[in-house]
Amino acid sequence: MSRLPLIQHENATGKAAELLAGVQKALGVTPNMTKAMANSPAVLKAYLEFSGALSGGQLPAPVRERIAILVAQENGCDYCLSAHSYIGLNLAGLDQAEVDQARKGEATDPVAEATLTLAAAVLRSRGGIDDADLKTAREGGLSDGDVTEVIAHVALNVFTNYFNKAADVDIDWPVVRHDQ
Repeated sequence: MSRLPLIQHENATGKAAELLAGVQKALGVTPNMTKAMANSPAVLKAYLEFSGALSGGQLPAPVRERIAILVAQENGCDYCLSAHSYIGLNLAGLDQAEVDQARKGEATDPVAEATLTLAAAVLRSRGGIDDADLKTAREGGLSDGDVTEVIAHVALNVFTNYFNKAADVDIDWPVVRHDQ
């Protein structure tokens, strides 16, 4: 059971109600993560704006979902692993083999592979990548803009992983466990 109350959009007031209504309208559902974040409208707004801005970046959805899957796997966040596996499979066009590979930081597509290699380096070093990591990313086809977005996607996903683990948010997606 979630450690924070899940604010239902029909019971929300003020800014929380406005933000949850926007989530419901955009997605057709209101995920438990956003209901938990609504305890602080500032947190929910920050998440929605950061996520929304990055979704308009240059990294395509299948690559973004691979990063999210890798970060969730590495951080042991079953909520995010479940959500991004579902989104990857049902909205971003990944197949099960690609989801499974992403969990290991692998991809058959060379640019996706370079992206995941960089994302893993950023995550594992807590941002302390070295020149060799950047050289490998650039040789793998990533532009400076791509590198910048990979770092941002890792940060966004670390935030949601930590939030969901700390709040112990109830998983409302088909469950995928990091240890299975």
